[in-house]
Amino acid sequence: MIVVDTNIISYFYLNSDYSSLAEQTFKKDPIWSAPLLWRSEFRNVLTFYLKKEILLLPEAIEIFELAEELLRENEYEINSAQVLNLSHSSECSAYDCEFVSLAKDLNISLVTEDKKVLKSFPESAVSMQQFLYVKTS
Repeated sequence: MIVVDTNIISYFYLNSDYSSLAEQTFKKDPIWSAPLLWRSEFRNVLTFYLKKEILLLPEAIEIFELAEELLRENEYEINSAQVLNLSHSSECSAYDCEFVSLAKDLNISLVTEDKKVLKSFPESAVSMQQFLYVKTS
């Protein structure tokens, strides 16, 4: 099991330069987890795609439902004090720190492409390249 942030979920379901890496990440570990926050963030991404007319509403709904199914058993409430502490001690947003907090609580890797998160939390966060090609715990 790994924690993935909303960007990784987006790369997996929406065509981007990172989609191939996201698919490889899924093949290596198909059990993805995330804080409940992922739902709001991903709805926001899909809304952006709708407004830019990249997706139609039925497509956006279908994509969200697929993502929801993938994460259904592995969504978590997050400890607010821990998130605030992590955010306070780094340059990362509280949103980003929800994913870090979950990875720390579950003692698993957070897969992300967020440079601030990777820099601030190297003990928990790995890029997709690192996850795929370097042995991680």
